[in-house]
Amino acid sequence: MPTPSRALLLFLAACLLSAPLAAVTLERGVGPEPDALDLHMAQSLSALNVLRDLHEGLITLDARAELIPGVARAWEVSEDGRVWRFELDPDARWSDGERITAQDFVAGWRRALDPATAAPMAGMLDMVSGARAVRLGEVPPSALGVAAENDTRLVVALLEPTPWFAELLTHPLTFPWPGDGPPRYSGAFMLAERIPGAHIRLVANPHFRAAAEVALGQVMWHVIEEPSVELARYRAGQLHITETIPPGRLDWMREQFGDQLRISPYLGTFFLAFNVGREPFADARELRRALSLVIDRELLTRRVLGAGEVPAYGLIPPGMPGWEQAQAPDPRPMAERIIEARELYAAAGFSARRPLRAELRFNTSLTHRRMAAAIAAMWKQQLGVETRLVNEEWKVFVANRRQGRITEIVRGGWIADWRDAGNFLQLFESASPLNYSFFSDPEFDALMQRSGQLSGAERLAVMRQAEERLLDQHVIIPLYFYVSRSLVRPEVRGFEDNAMDIHLSRWLSLQ
Repeated sequence: MPTPSRALLLFLAACLLSAPLAAVTLERGVGPEPDALDLHMAQSLSALNVLRDLHEGLITLDARAELIPGVARAWEVSEDGRVWRFELDPDARWSDGERITAQDFVAGWRRALDPATAAPMAGMLDMVSGARAVRLGEVPPSALGVAAENDTRLVVALLEPTPWFAELLTHPLTFPWPGDGPPRYSGAFMLAERIPGAHIRLVANPHFRAAAEVALGQVMWHVIEEPSVELARYRAGQLHITETIPPGRLDWMREQFGDQLRISPYLGTFFLAFNVGREPFADARELRRALSLVIDRELLTRRVLGAGEVPAYGLIPPGMPGWEQAQAPDPRPMAERIIEARELYAAAGFSARRPLRAELRFNTSLTHRRMAAAIAAMWKQQLGVETRLVNEEWKVFVANRRQGRITEIVRGGWIADWRDAGNFLQLFESASPLNYSFFSDPEFDALMQRSGQLSGAERLAVMRQAEERLLDQHVIIPLYFYVSRSLVRPEVRGFEDNAMDIHLSRWLSLQ
């Protein structure tokens, strides 16, 4: 066969470079089925990851999860920190070509806080003037302190200076509202197909303000609840990036995949939450303490989970800005802790003849099943507790956890929406729609309210007191701090490890 000429090689290379973007498809694992792709109803991590591909807010994140301009090309903050003014990028367009305006943000924030929407994350906007009163139905949405001066200028009034407000604006809850008409999108991609339980297919948005910088023509988010199944598909070449890895196989994974295995510190905490609003855990602080004392977190993370997780004894994860260190573990030997737990258990009226019968509820996941089985075994061995394990599909689990009518102990956890301890502590305020422990404590609420009126070191000190109050009441059992753990193929470019574990598809490409 004759050797191809240099001119022919250059021609073929040019044809490849000019190939349509649709030919470049990234295959990603998304984890469990997203609970919703409505900006204001979504709360699962899988849903938020997809929504950040479909939509963009005033401020967005780069590949390292650092703040950069989004729909807003510039902004300024008043001297007292309470008024934010945003200048929108005139090139920002919806996927139908229409201009994104300041009114679209006003409409979105009003809808998020309207009681009729029942947005589960709406409480995150309570620092905005009028937001809490709107959310509670005390005033109409028009009373919200968000206004459009014109099509390109948005003004937001806050109750108090909020240092992390810019980071909050990267959350889909704050994105512009596309309206109730035909679907349209403000982000780098558009929804092309959704097959529940299978995949979500996105295609590049030609009207995205930075479309020329997007290397991918298509993203396939694959719904895979079982990490072992995801691993099998990765090994078969069907995925470029996994959402997680199976538990208990870290050494084998390192040997098999080398640099493809990406493990990094992650601002997230996994815990169990008691429903303190109903029996058997209402007014049962000492019983709750007993159940916490007998859990061997070191054994749990090392032998049961085995993917680099860090044992947790508090709510706020290490690495949180301004948070010097996480809560220290109980320094006593495990045998001493078990003795105290048995005394508390007996004092609560339980024994071998009259064991506590409790229900531990969690969503479908191999990791959660292993964790729940191990904890139930510890409770049984050390105290005689009879634990019923209830495994539910994600949407059913979230609905039951939120309503609290049948829950006793539930799998809990939180991943930082922004890098601030208050983002974790707000879950347990009495009026929080995310308070699935149904904890209502005037002392804790007062500390949180006071922290909102302070800044700097004073604010952090008060939030530390709030965390100590929560832990003292044993509303939750902290188990471990997350690490992000994924497999990433060598041909993937732009995947940067970061403490938020957010990897927008717009920054990724395939070599």
